[in-house]
Amino acid sequence: MSFLQKVLNSFGYERRSSQVQSPSWDAVSLLAGRTKLGEAESISACYACVAAISETIASLPLILYRRVDGDDRERAKDHPLYNVLQEQANDIQTALEFRELMQANVLLRGNAYAEIVRNHAGQVIALWPIHPDTVTVLKLKNGRLAYEYAKDGVRVRRLQDEIFHLRHRSDNGILGISPIQASRETLDLALSERTHGLATFRNGSKLTGFLTSDKVLNPGQVTELRATWESATAGPENSAKTPVLSGGLDFKPISMTLSDAEWVLARQFSVEEVARLFRVPPTVIGDLKHGNYSNSVEMNRQFVTHTLRRHIAMWEASIGMSLLTSDLYFAEHSVEGLLRGDSSNRAEFYSRALADGWMTVDEVRKLENLPAAKVDNNAKSNQAA
Repeated sequence: MSFLQKVLNSFGYERRSSQVQSPSWDAVSLLAGRTKLGEAESISACYACVAAISETIASLPLILYRRVDGDDRERAKDHPLYNVLQEQANDIQTALEFRELMQANVLLRGNAYAEIVRNHAGQVIALWPIHPDTVTVLKLKNGRLAYEYAKDGVRVRRLQDEIFHLRHRSDNGILGISPIQASRETLDLALSERTHGLATFRNGSKLTGFLTSDKVLNPGQVTELRATWESATAGPENSAKTPVLSGGLDFKPISMTLSDAEWVLARQFSVEEVARLFRVPPTVIGDLKHGNYSNSVEMNRQFVTHTLRRHIAMWEASIGMSLLTSDLYFAEHSVEGLLRGDSSNRAEFYSRALADGWMTVDEVRKLENLPAAKVDNNAKSNQAA
């Protein structure tokens, strides 16, 4: 370590390192646990929950605003970050593709990372996603964080201000823990049930029975008999065939089917368990067992208020902390489109508020993510006359 670097470190300053030099960074490595995410996503309910949340979050308008005249605001279309959040995140990804990937990483791995690219004025002009499995989070002596990850075949290190980090609920404030990591047993059970059903159907849809013989068979004969029987009866294509027995063999049937083992009910329960794990109403992922026209609208509202709200707040707070350097700007999602099914109730609520006089038109428009109403000076003049 150079003398200059020692002086800078003594005052708490950090510098970017293009390559890893562990001895010069006195930090504690904090690695997230690894899970078999491919197997988890192969469960349809898990995939559907991740898709429902990440696709919805990514498709919501994420607008950068500028504060003007106190509590009023306007779209900051002249700010480079506006385009990054709304149109194109980097040279190869649209904003929707980037945000969908980042949100899915949060749900599956607990953390999502992106490298921040700034212009000479310090404004964000691009965000490049980083695969979470390659990232090691380091805690420095001054309490701030650094990130090591693979880039173009080389391990690089970036400082906290250079990485956009989204995290799920954390037990240390540094690394998030995904629902999959927090409740592995729930998904393991769903995987076991699926594997059991798949093996059962491959072997003829049920446990058929066992063979007996009045003769003593040696191990070689047992092996040959088992292979011959399985080739003639195993698999869906042989399930309706009638085998012919000879040589004193007898077949003892077993009548336990998937229904007898309550496999179907267990599979249904696993869908509800996975949905509960991600806090997604079952109707949102296609489970309409308890759904109908009236409660589906309410469950969609609950999906926005109880499922998406946490992730929406995560995005908005992280953007303010990591991507903006001034309190003059802030980012906000527009969720009005998801609640249009309840527009009649909102309209009635606003109508009463306006009639009773405890809300103004501009306050209503602000809640609906609309600009302030334009003042008609001619109308004012006529009223004054």
